[in-house]
Amino acid sequence: MTNPADPRPSTPPPGRAPGNWLLRLALGLFTLGLLAIVAIFLTPIFTEGRPGLWLYLGAMVLTPLGFLLALTFALLSGRRAK
Repeated sequence: MTNPADPRPSTPPPGRAPGNWLLRLALGLFTLGLLAIVAIFLTPIFTEGRPGLWLYLGAMVLTPLGFLLALTFALLSGRRAK
């Protein structure tokens, strides 16, 4: 029998990945931005009014921010271990 020097598992348990929170945050922000874009197009169809400024700002801020965070997560999680 061999006795490993480090008894801890080499991979983190599922759901406990180090940067998992960053991916969830990125997907959430990106999804909210896409929902704002959909709401911008659906507002004139269902109402006679124009979409609110908050929908435009949400689409312009949340979608790219979510994309950049997802890109950051991909770059950080793709690092090679030394």
